[in-house]
Amino acid sequence: MADDMNNTPGEVPESEGLPEDLKRLLARAESDDEGTDVYVEDEGDEEEEDDGELEESFGEVDRGEAAGEDINGGSLQISEFGREMRQSFIEYSMSVITARALPDVRDGLKPVHRRILYAMNESGIYPNRPHKKSAWTVGEVIGKYHPHGDSAVYDTMVRLAQWFSMRTPLIDGHGNFGNIDGDSAAAMRYTESRLARPAMELLRDLQKDTVDWQPNYDESLAEPQVLPARFPNLLVNGSSGIAVGMATNIPPHNLGEAIEATCYLIDHPDATVDELMQVMPGPDFPTGAVIMGSDGIRKAYETGRGSITVRAKAHVESTKTGRNRLVFTEIPYQVNKGTLQEKIAQLVNEKRIEGISDMRDESTQKGIRLVIELKKGVIPQVVLNNLYKFTSLQTTFGVNNLALVNGVPKCLSLPEMLHHYIDHQVDVVTRRTRYDLKKAQARAHILEGYLLALDHIDEVIHIIRSSQTDSEASQRLIERFGFTPEQTNAILEMKLRRLTGLERDKIEEELAGLRRAIAYYEDLLAHEEKILGVIKDEMREIAKKYADKRRTEIAAAEKDLDVEDLIADEDMVVTITHTGYVKRIPVAAYRSQKRGGKGVSGVNLKEDDVISEMFIASTHEYVLFFSNRGKVYRLKVHELPIGTRQARGTAIVNLLPFEEGEKIASVISCREFPDDEYLLFATKQGMVKKTVMSAYDRSRRDGIIAINLKAGDALLDVRRVREGDKVIMATTAGKAIVFDEDQVRATGRDTSGVRGITMKDDATVLGMEISNGKGDLFVITELGFGKRTPVADYPTQNRGGQGVYTIQMTAKKGQLAAMKTVGPQHELFIITEGATVIRVKSTDISETGRATQGVKILTVADGDRVTAVARMTSAKKKPKARAVAEGQEALDLGAAGEPEDDRVDIGAADEALEDLIDE
Repeated sequence: MADDMNNTPGEVPESEGLPEDLKRLLARAESDDEGTDVYVEDEGDEEEEDDGELEESFGEVDRGEAAGEDINGGSLQISEFGREMRQSFIEYSMSVITARALPDVRDGLKPVHRRILYAMNESGIYPNRPHKKSAWTVGEVIGKYHPHGDSAVYDTMVRLAQWFSMRTPLIDGHGNFGNIDGDSAAAMRYTESRLARPAMELLRDLQKDTVDWQPNYDESLAEPQVLPARFPNLLVNGSSGIAVGMATNIPPHNLGEAIEATCYLIDHPDATVDELMQVMPGPDFPTGAVIMGSDGIRKAYETGRGSITVRAKAHVESTKTGRNRLVFTEIPYQVNKGTLQEKIAQLVNEKRIEGISDMRDESTQKGIRLVIELKKGVIPQVVLNNLYKFTSLQTTFGVNNLALVNGVPKCLSLPEMLHHYIDHQVDVVTRRTRYDLKKAQARAHILEGYLLALDHIDEVIHIIRSSQTDSEASQRLIERFGFTPEQTNAILEMKLRRLTGLERDKIEEELAGLRRAIAYYEDLLAHEEKILGVIKDEMREIAKKYADKRRTEIAAAEKDLDVEDLIADEDMVVTITHTGYVKRIPVAAYRSQKRGGKGVSGVNLKEDDVISEMFIASTHEYVLFFSNRGKVYRLKVHELPIGTRQARGTAIVNLLPFEEGEKIASVISCREFPDDEYLLFATKQGMVKKTVMSAYDRSRRDGIIAINLKAGDALLDVRRVREGDKVIMATTAGKAIVFDEDQVRATGRDTSGVRGITMKDDATVLGMEISNGKGDLFVITELGFGKRTPVADYPTQNRGGQGVYTIQMTAKKGQLAAMKTVGPQHELFIITEGATVIRVKSTDISETGRATQGVKILTVADGDRVTAVARMTSAKKKPKARAVAEGQEALDLGAAGEPEDDRVDIGAADEALEDLIDE
């Protein structure tokens, strides 16, 4: 020490055993302390050190040889820093990959999940016992098996209990375990938990040496390397985790479907993904929602990687005020409902989404219900598409089927995952059977000793009594009877009551049962196909206990949701005016009234406009618009603008690309286009054409040709027709013809048809009706004279004739204005150009002969005339109506005290609008 203190500042103390680089560092440090500049020659200044110099300076590259001692007396190992970091990071990475972040392909669990379930099982926190404090369980897991933070263990435990995180929860939580709004669970000291019943199937047979064991972190206890997992938990509950350089994201599936897919692969080891998808069509998320298309599912099942588009399930509801609301009842998996609402509010405030007036959460314990109120006149599907585009109401689930196979991470296809699970189950059942066989053989061996001892009980007792010690007695019994040490120990411990004759019978009975069990176990071990059968039977028993219905729907193709999936299937009153204004109104918007009542305000019509079509159709039905030019356009009912009772509607030219002078001639509503039904066309000049309905199951923006019209002709009417129907055509001259529909042969879509009725002078076809030969034909003239005559009174003629008179025509009656076939269940709306309407039951109109005068149905004001008749089904319960007599007063809205404007009252038909017919 004295020598060191006497050294000059420029000298470096000699330290034996220190590397040269450390000597240089010490020299520089001392020179800095003395405040003098001392130059120490660095051989590396002239040229770079070669590998030999590097090794000489730093010792061995990997772990180095001891080059000195630290202050605690330990040896120092010198290593190159970069290589040390690389080696340490690799070790850390492998620890995270194999022992923390990735699930095992056999039981689908990460180590922390497995340790939680095992610790609860060892502590007896079973489903049939009371809940236990979560803090106790967390402490048990940390203290014995998982030396990590308590929050990590508790968060994992919470997730295992959440219905919206696990398709089949493995822990039964009691208390606040969080919710789908993102609220965290209560502290572990407040909550309680126990194993859920499905978790017991993962732990079943654990005590029967079915899996391998490993020491815990301090080697004081043993823990299972994997659980028996009697159902494919990796598929059922999925998994997600981020390791080092890799991640896993496996979607959950339906328990019953996953088990059936496993059984199918057992029976068909070479099954393809398409075959497995017939049993298990795709993931089944606990929050439901809709998977758009199966292509992403198929790719994920085939390669282990894929992308699945998931959309919230929504429908549209109509309010009493005529507005719409979007209602979401299921949201995509792992979407935070609270954050979702905040995002929607932000988009509305930033005006990135227009048309939303209010939002509220009506969710209860029964399910999710997120309601978004829309502004008046807003098209719901437009808002919905924007919500899907800008919010997590539509998400993409990136599938990455990465799991540990024999401790090695591997991306697996669906068949590979199932094959690994089946192999695990074969191993579990085989080891369980060997365990049971060993136990049965050991017990049978003891019982055989009992029986031999009972056969020589007196001698056995003599040997035991004459022996000085247990060892002597055991040795003498072995020598005398050939017992094994196990048998002699059992005999020596046998109670005297086992010597009775009844006990001997029990022993023989037990031994016989054990021998049958031993034979079964040996046969099972000798035939692997029987082991596979046991696996299938036991899994299907699990499915019977715990499987439920699929929650997630899978759309047929990945595309934008068809609006039909978003719109409630409800009846709408569709109103079309003569000048081409269309709207739809919910049936609920009308209140029930009696005939002759004041009614409700119907349609505010512009000058000279009248109602031409009024019918009821479901929002999911198609509406075919046939124009007078012979073209057909197609829309869904829900695509029509919704309006109020007073609203005139939207001009059809804003919905359909009509040409100048083109207008609606007829409207057909239908849900399907069957091949056994036909459409019959009638033109103003008396031509008819029949074409199969399926020919019109297509649509184009600018419409398609429905009928090829001749010069000067116009399409007048289109009706659905079936085999055996009769066709009735009437003209403005008061004539009508009836002929069978088979007289009009079916032709293609772009054809002109054949002659239906021959007319003279300036007469034109008034309309066409289809009848089955029953019922009555109602006709009415422009000035309100009408009558009802049985269809059977009209002679059936050949197509192309002039027909017969249906009413005697006079000048005071005007021309024939409208016709309808009716039955006793029908009621009629008779509408005039002046916006008045009268509602008449068909039975209130006198039935008369074919060529008669008719009666006055309503009084038509000067300058007014009857323009249309709408037919509907009568309400089931209704007060008896007064008979309509000649001179019946028309229902004039102005006279009833309403503002005198041009409109048609359709509210009087409220109680029967559910079946308004306009075929």
